[in-house]
Amino acid sequence: MYALLHARGVTETLLAALGEAPVVVVTGPRQSGKSTLVRDMLAQYRPARYVTLDDLTMLEAARTDPLGFIAGLGDGPVVIDEAQLAPNLSRVIKASVDRDRRPGRFLLTGSADPLLMPMSSETLAGRARTVALWPLSQGEMADSAETSLEQLFANEPLTVTAGGEERRALISRIVAGGFPEAVSFDGSEARARWMEDYLVRIVERDVPRMTDIADRLAVPRLLRVLAARSMRLLNLSEVGRLTEIKRATLDRYVALLAATFLVTLVPAWSSDVARRESKRPKPLLADSGLLCHLLRVDEQRLMDDPNTLGPVLESFVAAELLRQSGWSAGQVRLSHFRTSVAEVDIVLEDASGRLVGVEVKASSSPTSPDFSGLRALAESAGSRFHRGIVLHTGSATVPFGERLWAAPVSMLWDS
Repeated sequence: MYALLHARGVTETLLAALGEAPVVVVTGPRQSGKSTLVRDMLAQYRPARYVTLDDLTMLEAARTDPLGFIAGLGDGPVVIDEAQLAPNLSRVIKASVDRDRRPGRFLLTGSADPLLMPMSSETLAGRARTVALWPLSQGEMADSAETSLEQLFANEPLTVTAGGEERRALISRIVAGGFPEAVSFDGSEARARWMEDYLVRIVERDVPRMTDIADRLAVPRLLRVLAARSMRLLNLSEVGRLTEIKRATLDRYVALLAATFLVTLVPAWSSDVARRESKRPKPLLADSGLLCHLLRVDEQRLMDDPNTLGPVLESFVAAELLRQSGWSAGQVRLSHFRTSVAEVDIVLEDASGRLVGVEVKASSSPTSPDFSGLRALAESAGSRFHRGIVLHTGSATVPFGERLWAAPVSMLWDS
């Protein structure tokens, strides 16, 4: 296991949750650093007994006698890694915390959400706090605090600047992604081998543990199709035709990929909360490096082909904002906006209901038409619209009208 090299932005959020809830669930994609965070960082703040269900003996004990397994761990704080591998534990943990609701008793970690997996016989809803740990953000890799969400929702205007990151450097970030082990490789070939091993491990080990899969090739096939449609409207009929997966099975497999955090479904935004549920979401790949691997695109391809760069860049930005939302004081949520005549790539909504629209352009010189979707969102949202911003590959941060700005993508981590 790699050593902890970077401070994680969710640490304070996680510590706060442990001080408030009897059960805390740290979820996120496999290899995003959950075990490392818990063992090497949180131990200095909240010592606890650590067990992992990746250990076959521990797993057998947890599955065959969950009551005895939990009782044997004692009354002190305990960490159970990969808890979703023994879903019956949730019933026993529920009973335990109903008797003793001291905060921080159980810290569960896993590369699948034990609260969402369909085989769980009991839910910990109302007793557990969930904290998502995604692959490293760009700021985490640089060991710098990211404040872009705070700036976007601040009442002050953005600062006009002329600095930004070169296009090649930005593309290098996109292709590398944020999985801690993968970004440590110097060469692209070593990283590609790691990515392929990562996918094989999930398909051949993790997925069969969680559910019955009749055709194991269907899951990687579905993942590649969703990668090609990352941050595009999810059309399940089209996906079903391309993957040759029946609709009922397709719904289950998409939910499975969401539960394992390889894909996040970004919902549609509407001023009418009831209508949000009826609009199609956009699938978002959890990591831009994994996305590029699935699409088989490298740095040179992205440099040479703006049509390929555009969708990948949008996914990269959405993933960065998703990471930062995990520790944002404003409890920011991501969605997207679309009408018959206009759309906005990403809509950020804070706890007070204020909105920031984000458009992503592969161009280095945005123009007024690039703001048309943001203007439509402003009209639809009314007083809730706080700001609109077009993120681009150039270097300038400039105003483009009332509450509208253009800024380089690098403002997400250089702010």
